[in-house]
Amino acid sequence: DQVGIIAGVSQYLAQAHINILDVSQTIMAGYFTMMMAVEVPAGADFTQLATELTSLGHTLGVEINLRNEQLYRAMHQLEG
Repeated sequence: DQVGIIAGVSQYLAQAHINILDVSQTIMAGYFTMMMAVEVPAGADFTQLATELTSLGHTLGVEINLRNEQLYRAMHQLEG
């Protein structure tokens, strides 16, 4: 956990015209964990967004993963 993680991610999303729908955060096993549900504009390049967010994570000293909602739901259905 460090100052500026949420601000850095939120600033990137705003510049990319990505709307934050929901945010949850907690400390799990000593690690800051944040999940955001976002609305990505139609036609956005998912691969480019993922690459840019990975780069932002390196800058912020954190790991950022972008998941497609359909893939995320399917993954959790397999687990359940």
